[in-house]
Amino acid sequence: MGISVTQVACSIFGIRSEENPKYEILVQDGDKEIRSYSSYIIAKTSMKDDSDASRNEAFRVLAGYIFGGNQKKQSLSMTAPVTQRNSSESESISMTAPVLSARAGQGWVMTFMMPSKYRLQDLPIPNDPRVQFEDVPAKIFATVRYSGLGRARSNLKKSEELRAWLATQKKYRIVSEPIRAGYDPPWTLPFFRRLEMMLELSPL
Repeated sequence: MGISVTQVACSIFGIRSEENPKYEILVQDGDKEIRSYSSYIIAKTSMKDDSDASRNEAFRVLAGYIFGGNQKKQSLSMTAPVTQRNSSESESISMTAPVLSARAGQGWVMTFMMPSKYRLQDLPIPNDPRVQFEDVPAKIFATVRYSGLGRARSNLKKSEELRAWLATQKKYRIVSEPIRAGYDPPWTLPFFRRLEMMLELSPL
């Protein structure tokens, strides 16, 4: 998919050079933060569940687009994080932030952030109709950072930990279900992966 040996070697050990969403840290407490994110554009695709097979297929769909699977045969820069969340509770896409879509049974959505130099109308048209785009407005998120494989048990533990911490923060209320953000490709060694659980917030 146009990935060099050097890029793969670096990503195995968690060395990152990808563009990330721009944000300002409002509150920091160890591995937990409250961040104010600027707006950006995402490419998204649906998954039938949260299994490894579904995640890998969704990753291939989105990676295929940015590595030339579009009408211009144009490669786009890789960005991070790759995000996913349950798609059953909202009509809008938010940064799973990396994201919500209209209810699709018990489906999930995975997203890639698009490089900031692009406007929505400038992005090349994908060859795969499963790739869609969304403008994500500025939002506030609480995050907790961890590593590993991002299995359901560890994700649940971290989301509960983040909720408990937010109970001590009196200026915000939670307005989304947990969102998992991953900053590394699937082949990165688990110990070196950067994962985050995120919750969208609204000021009180």
